[in-house]
Amino acid sequence: MRVIVPFPAAGVTDILARLVGARLSESWGQPIVIENRSGAGGNIGVVAIARSAPDGYSVLMTSSSIAVNMSLSANPGYDLLKDFVPVINVASSPNMIITQPNGPTSLRELIEQSKKDGLIYGSAGAGTTPHLTAEYLFKNLAGLKVTHVPYKGAAPAVNAALSGEVVAVSVAMPTAVPHLRSGKLRGLAITSRRRNDAVPDIPTVEELGFPGFEDITWVGIFVPAGTPPAIVSKINADVNAFLSMADSRERLASLAFDPVGGAPESFAAYLRTEVAKWAKVIRETGAKIE
Repeated sequence: MRVIVPFPAAGVTDILARLVGARLSESWGQPIVIENRSGAGGNIGVVAIARSAPDGYSVLMTSSSIAVNMSLSANPGYDLLKDFVPVINVASSPNMIITQPNGPTSLRELIEQSKKDGLIYGSAGAGTTPHLTAEYLFKNLAGLKVTHVPYKGAAPAVNAALSGEVVAVSVAMPTAVPHLRSGKLRGLAITSRRRNDAVPDIPTVEELGFPGFEDITWVGIFVPAGTPPAIVSKINADVNAFLSMADSRERLASLAFDPVGGAPESFAAYLRTEVAKWAKVIRETGAKIE
């Protein structure tokens, strides 16, 4: 089996794909190859799976960008609700705003410093939820003039923060957590409604004066439309089993992932709300693919 991850190695989706892939490979007694096929905000890898044979041997593991790009891209090359069978929503994580240790000491300081000349910020790429999180927060709520620098995945975006290439970066938490713990990066805010146990000292955006603000990045598994229901059920059951294990949950929590799981039908219903939600955010922010 090959699992296509439409982002570079060491990013949020890749980290989770390798954790899940290793456990499934062990359970099934067959190799699972993780194939990173990045580009176009995740669309290149997504389209590759949409065009694959529906035989269960080609699986897509991607982030919430798949729902965002339905509206952000004029022609993403796929229809999320027609070309795929959603198998399971594996896990989610808040997005967060990060900077260098010698950068702004708080989200409020970052906003105040940027009022005159605007803010240049980076993200994991155009069409990712961290991109739209930052657009809405900085442009619509804080009223800043913003310039978005899209990187080719979360790992390159975190590297840009480490090098000081941009003042601030918006990413999903798992890629940044090791650098926050080592002191190489500073977290200014996370986008969940409550603080995260992996980095309990970092406040939420809501705490910092933006009531009701909540955005997350989720990672799910999809197969091409037409894949036999028995295959969908098998993958779903085995990933749910992985998520129920104490060691799996402990490992996910240490990386700032919240396990989700559930039935394919519940994931399909959630996807419809996500497509509508991000379409609204794109209209309100005027976000574009650079």
